[in-house]
Amino acid sequence: MRIRKILSVVISIIFCMVVLSGCLPQTEDKIKIGIIQFTQFPTLDAVRQGFTMRMRELGYIDGLNSEFEYKSANGSFEEANEIVDNFIEDKKDIIISISTPATTVAMKAADKIPVVFAAVSDPVGAGIVDSLESTGRNITGTSNVIRIKENLDLAFQLTPNIKKLGYIYNPAEQNSIKSLEGIKEYLKGKDVEIIETTVNSPAEVPAAAQELIQKVDSLFVPNDNTVAAVMPIIAKMAIDAKIPAYVGLELMVKENGLANVGIRYETMGKETANIAAEILGGERQAKDIPVEILSDDLYTFINIDTAKKIGLTIPDKILGAPKTVLYTAPK
Repeated sequence: MRIRKILSVVISIIFCMVVLSGCLPQTEDKIKIGIIQFTQFPTLDAVRQGFTMRMRELGYIDGLNSEFEYKSANGSFEEANEIVDNFIEDKKDIIISISTPATTVAMKAADKIPVVFAAVSDPVGAGIVDSLESTGRNITGTSNVIRIKENLDLAFQLTPNIKKLGYIYNPAEQNSIKSLEGIKEYLKGKDVEIIETTVNSPAEVPAAAQELIQKVDSLFVPNDNTVAAVMPIIAKMAIDAKIPAYVGLELMVKENGLANVGIRYETMGKETANIAAEILGGERQAKDIPVEILSDDLYTFINIDTAKKIGLTIPDKILGAPKTVLYTAPK
């Protein structure tokens, strides 16, 4: 009887192994996946975590049938180029580039290796693809266009008396230029002045932000890598001045920005994985896959502590909405 039980267990294990192996991509060699981030930043980290989580669900198991290599360029184009060159030399099966700067460097690998990007706000304007519908090269991915209309609709709903809106950004970041264009278009016909200031590095941001805050009654801080790196400093300045800081990312609300309307970045990572799996599975080539714009599943993120500190009351219909996510100040 005991022998029968043991045999039953062994047979069950073998059966499970056969079933599971049928779900995994079958290759003699491990599939090599190179992941490059331009810098380590919580929003970009969330994209990467969503990507690796979904790839695991799809059967791409690091160390078993796949080999994931993650590298951060630490904000350096020189390091980014070196990383991509190493990926090419190592003959990766696919490259995942997270953020616009990382993708502009990864593009040089596209004639040899398919590239799938994530968190690129304006891939056409950045010269990464020919169009969203037809990329024109061995590259595609997911885009996180800032929802300017929805964010400014929320801003004027919460603080309808805005007269001078401040905007701080790095002009080297195409996504920030695109957002500025969208804001200017939205404000046409409104009695609102937009006052902009530019920075070239995170070190320049505090002084520039302090000067800007003295001239405006509200801020819009885009998903600009340079500026977002010091968001807690900007948020404190805005709170001290009792003005709202509307922001381009959920993370920036966590870091005491007032509010944002946008996507969950882990979801973007998962959608990026779906595209990568299509390419690795031979279903479609990157050039035949349109860029996916994540824009439908939007959430409203509010920092209620920030609202209290600047003397702003958030309407109950916003606080209690199904897709409102509330944050408090970090402890």
